[in-house]
Amino acid sequence: MNPAEYHALARIDRTHWFYVGKRAIVRWWLERFLHLTPDSLLIDAGMGTGTWLEEMGTVCRILGLDSSPESLAIARPRIQALGGDVLQTTLDRIDLPDGTATVVTMLDVLEHLDDDLTALREAIRLTRPGGLVVVTVPALRWLWSDWDVVLHHRRRYHLQEFRLLISQPEVEVLHCAYFNSLLLPLVFLVRMWRKVFPPKAGAPRAEDRIPAAPVNFLLEQLLVRPACWPWFHPPAGVSLLAVLRRKGTVAAAAEPCGT
Repeated sequence: MNPAEYHALARIDRTHWFYVGKRAIVRWWLERFLHLTPDSLLIDAGMGTGTWLEEMGTVCRILGLDSSPESLAIARPRIQALGGDVLQTTLDRIDLPDGTATVVTMLDVLEHLDDDLTALREAIRLTRPGGLVVVTVPALRWLWSDWDVVLHHRRRYHLQEFRLLISQPEVEVLHCAYFNSLLLPLVFLVRMWRKVFPPKAGAPRAEDRIPAAPVNFLLEQLLVRPACWPWFHPPAGVSLLAVLRRKGTVAAAAEPCGT
C-alpha cells in the first residue's frame, strides 16, 4: 500500500462507517464462537494503523504484525500503550512458534499479497487448536477500480475461489459469506462513475470522506446488521468474511460460546 494511504486511513478509521462497521462485524463473529479472556492473545496480521488491536486491547493481549514502516510508526504507540507489542515481518514467514495465538485476524490483507495461500497457512499455523482465524477481503472482480490500484490490491475475490482458498485441512469453516451487500449498488455506481469520469489528480475520493453523522450512522447500520445475521448469505457483496476454527481440542480458557 502507498505510504500516504496509512496516514489517510489513520485520519478516518476511528469514525468512518466502513471501518467502524467492519470491526464491529468481526468482533460480533469472534464473540459468537469464542470467549476471549485477558490471557488470550489476538494477533492481527497486517495491522495497518492498529485501531482494531487498540479496541481489542481492553479485552485480551494483543500483537500486531506488519512489514510496513509507516504501519509500525502509527500503530506501535497505540498498541504499546495498552501493553501489547508489534513485530515487523512479512506474512509468509513469521518468526513465532506454532499455536501462539488464540485468534489471528487478517482484515483486508490477503488481496495485497502475491502469495495469499502461504500467508493464510502461516496464520493458521500461529493459531492454537480450538482458536479462530478471521479473514476479510474485497470481493467481486467487476468492482475493480482506481481504489484497488491505489491500495496496491493484487485481486478481488469471488465466493467460490475464496472458499477454495480457506478450505485448508487444518481448519473448520464456521462461516463464509459476502457482506456489505445492501450498499453494493451504491458502491458500484461510485466506482463506475469514476471509470467514466476520472477525478482530477489530488481530488478527494469518496472513500476518504466521512459523511455527516446521521448518514455515517445509517451506512454503518446497513453494513453491520445484515452481516451479523447468521442465516443471511447474500449472492453478492462488496466484501467477504470467513471465520475458521483450528482443528483440535479447545482449551478450557477459550471454550465456544453459546449462540
